[in-house]
Amino acid sequence: MNTGTQPPAFVAIIGAGPAGLMAAEVLAQAGARVAVYDAMPSVGRKFLLAGVGGMNITHSEALEPFLSRYGERRDAIAPLLAAFSPTELREWIHGLGIATFVGSSGRVFPTDMKAAPLLRAWLQRLRGAGVQLHVRHRWLGWDADGALRFASEAGEQAVKADAVVLALGGASWPRLGSDGSWLPLLAERGVSIAPLQAANCGFEVNWSAHLCEKFAGSPLKNVVLSFTDAAGELHRKQGEFVVSEAGVEGSLIYAFSARLRQAIAQAGSATIHVDLTPGKDTARLIGELDHPRGSRSMSSHLQSRVGLGGVKAALLWECVSKDDFADPARLAAAIKALPIQLQAARPVAEAISTAGGVRFEALTDGLMLSALPGVFCAGEMLDWEAPTGGYLLTACFASGRKAGQGVLAWLGNDNT
Repeated sequence: MNTGTQPPAFVAIIGAGPAGLMAAEVLAQAGARVAVYDAMPSVGRKFLLAGVGGMNITHSEALEPFLSRYGERRDAIAPLLAAFSPTELREWIHGLGIATFVGSSGRVFPTDMKAAPLLRAWLQRLRGAGVQLHVRHRWLGWDADGALRFASEAGEQAVKADAVVLALGGASWPRLGSDGSWLPLLAERGVSIAPLQAANCGFEVNWSAHLCEKFAGSPLKNVVLSFTDAAGELHRKQGEFVVSEAGVEGSLIYAFSARLRQAIAQAGSATIHVDLTPGKDTARLIGELDHPRGSRSMSSHLQSRVGLGGVKAALLWECVSKDDFADPARLAAAIKALPIQLQAARPVAEAISTAGGVRFEALTDGLMLSALPGVFCAGEMLDWEAPTGGYLLTACFASGRKAGQGVLAWLGNDNT
């Protein structure tokens, strides 16, 4: 990269999340001069938010099932994880002095469950390597001379770099900095971009006013969600989700969000089925429901014989006809497969992550934009998605590392 007669190459990284910071580390360790720019007042804001309630950094499952979590973009993500696997990510975290452990679900966490200590240790190492951090610098594109334009507190600034890494995120949680404002800046320069959509998101349901008033925010624990996609394939998963004022959200819903979003796009709506009593089969339920209830109300009967109360019972009343309550067989069938029709995904700004972005077909193997030599992309702004569980962060780290290596290869070949 440097013959000794020229100063080290200068690389500008725009976006101070995990992908951008990982690219910065790779480049600084190789001797490049690196500056990281971020629009927010501090770095890693979404990363820190992801750590609220437990910093799920990656997952311990074998690589093949791990890769399957990336769906249609499995083949694009595979080379990134081959070069920086979940195991190597965990070892890298240990190198920062942060111990990790594997939870009962297979998810990997720092021992203190927090993101802040990891970020502090990482930033200390980056500063020690000479990486400059510039906050409150919003990228505005390029000027006529090809310099990067930034809006800062000191006014607009122009920065000339030998290479650029864009790690600008998607459009989820825009208040933390990822607002998708980069899309027109790249689109107008011929970069192929898939429309941004909500991923790991909630969905809208036309609840009654009564259900919203009484049960919005209530979790449904220990249920099984099933969904049949357009190809006729049945998908089932046990877990929990939350009834929200707008519809449904939570980990079990997020796990199905890509398929549900696709189904709604094709058919206008999607129907999920919820098993409210996974531990009881239909025959047992029919027997319990058929038991004489005397003067007790149906609600009391459901609670005492089936164990259904609270939000589960409310959902049953919401989604099942009065005639079905008079027929134990039909009511049992509804309890085992309660249909809930989803109307639309919630807005992308509310989503945990984003689908869509810069298409891999617009990039070289080193994640450089074919339309913009010397400009590389990494992180959530690329066109991929994955469920929660450590898969999102793992691919962000790996893509940042790949972009950093891509810059080094490009500078070595073309900018010596």
